Amino acid sequence: MTLMLAPAASARTVTDSAGRQVEVPDNISRVYAAGPPASILLYIVAPDKLTGWPRAPRDYERPYIAEAYRDLPETGRLTGRGNTANLERLLAAKPDLIVDFGSIKDTYVSLANDIQAQTGIPYILIDGRFENTPAALRLLAEVLGVEARGEELAGYVEALFEEIESGLAAVPQDARPRSYLARGPAGLETGLKGSINTEIIERAGGVNVADPGDASIRRGIVNASIEQIIAANPDSIITWDRRFYDAVWQDPFWSGIDAVKRKRVYLSPTAPFGWVDRPPSVNRIIGLRWLSGLFFPERFQFDLRAETRRFYELFYHVDLSDEDLERLIEWSQGRP
Repeated sequence: MTLMLAPAASARTVTDSAGRQVEVPDNISRVYAAGPPASILLYIVAPDKLTGWPRAPRDYERPYIAEAYRDLPETGRLTGRGNTANLERLLAAKPDLIVDFGSIKDTYVSLANDIQAQTGIPYILIDGRFENTPAALRLLAEVLGVEARGEELAGYVEALFEEIESGLAAVPQDARPRSYLARGPAGLETGLKGSINTEIIERAGGVNVADPGDASIRRGIVNASIEQIIAANPDSIITWDRRFYDAVWQDPFWSGIDAVKRKRVYLSPTAPFGWVDRPPSVNRIIGLRWLSGLFFPERFQFDLRAETRRFYELFYHVDLSDEDLERLIEWSQGRP
């Protein structure tokens, strides 16, 4: 069954990241995020236009989201694992536009075309690759008519990219930290080198020890054995799982690994969104800043608290209290 909305009275054509020509209304006031990465991009660029969160914020995340948007309804997700939205739920939100941020492969193009054809709601895809972040911010801002906002945000990201790229230019591979991303309470789930889950670790100058060495292997999340991690012997470990972080210091299997012996296991902040991943959206920009200082403190000197305040005010529309700031980054600089 096709569920068509009335066409917009006045429209313009935009070209999305997949090269699709999409007619969108001249005035867009309500935007539906197809998944968590898109909701973060929308919240950052134009929060007043966001119809809701694919997953409602948890209690510990709420202080880090501007008060006006904490109680937006939970809308479910159209894309990704565990999609929970259907067309009726989508239509009930009465959006002027649907936005997805992430992959622009054929599967997502087909989904966008199908939903747009069934509902009559324009659906645009925005490339979510990390290096594309400035272009993504500018594209969405242009579509929504908030170009100045997009330029301000893109300029911040470009300046950070340039600073880190310049700072790392003279650092040889053998002088870079050998890093491991520990996911889950056991720390045995990780992302392969080149995956979307670890790309900011690598962009910050870390050498991902989860390197299959075969370019034909599909990059993504894998399970590792403790024997493999011991053999790789990373000197830095990044995690966002507090259970693993608390347990690793007393675990005899991990005790001989350099990162543990040198107390270079770092707990990534996760509120309101992860600094490393979860989801892979613009939230990773503050993670890139954080990791650059962890890996190369003499090369990248900055005040983490001041940088975090600045980022959260500019991107998340919140002025952090001292208490909320300390709670956020309490364990992010390693074990004392």
